[in-house]
Amino acid sequence: MDLSQLMSVIATTIYLALGAVAVWGAFCVILLWRSIEKKRFRSIENEDLFFSKLKEQLVEERYEDSLNLCNSPIYWSRAVPRLAALAIENRQSSLNRIQRMIIERFERDVLSDFEYRLSWIQTVIKSSPMLGLLGTVVGMIGAFAKLAGGDNVESQTLAGDISFALFTTAIGLVIAIPLVLCGAYVNVRIRKLENAVEDGLVRFWEVFRETVHSSGDQK
Repeated sequence: MDLSQLMSVIATTIYLALGAVAVWGAFCVILLWRSIEKKRFRSIENEDLFFSKLKEQLVEERYEDSLNLCNSPIYWSRAVPRLAALAIENRQSSLNRIQRMIIERFERDVLSDFEYRLSWIQTVIKSSPMLGLLGTVVGMIGAFAKLAGGDNVESQTLAGDISFALFTTAIGLVIAIPLVLCGAYVNVRIRKLENAVEDGLVRFWEVFRETVHSSGDQK
């Protein structure tokens, strides 16, 4: 295999790697976005309806019905109903212990999953310019190797290698820059989700204390 064939194989490999990185980065962003949206209530009206039904069932001590409500297809993927179900299941424990359990569950099952997906997005953001830089180095190596290998080198041949060098750099940046913006926006959505979950838990905690723990039966 001569130098031109080797350079062609390397160039194809770099292009395929850049394409795979771009697809994976977009997939991670879409998956993370959908995961964030699934954890929130669909609307304020939907949230109000949930708390209205839950309060009614807790007042009447219909704990199985309240668990079924939290685990229903409408609410099972939302963060607040799942945390509410955890509290109801452990209603015999003290309020402090239930609070700790809720915080630990939210950090472990929700936030850690977001951080894992964000880490992949950050990896793509860092690796795509590096792949582009690799293409730049390979292209320049090919150009200088041709200059060193013969006295009469066609300008078109050199232009092809230099074009590949610059093109891969541009592709790497084109992949990384939108992902940086998407990652920043997703981080904002995560912060908003945390605030929404915090507000929802405050509402649930008021209902929970008034009904399940209103008699002061903490342990």
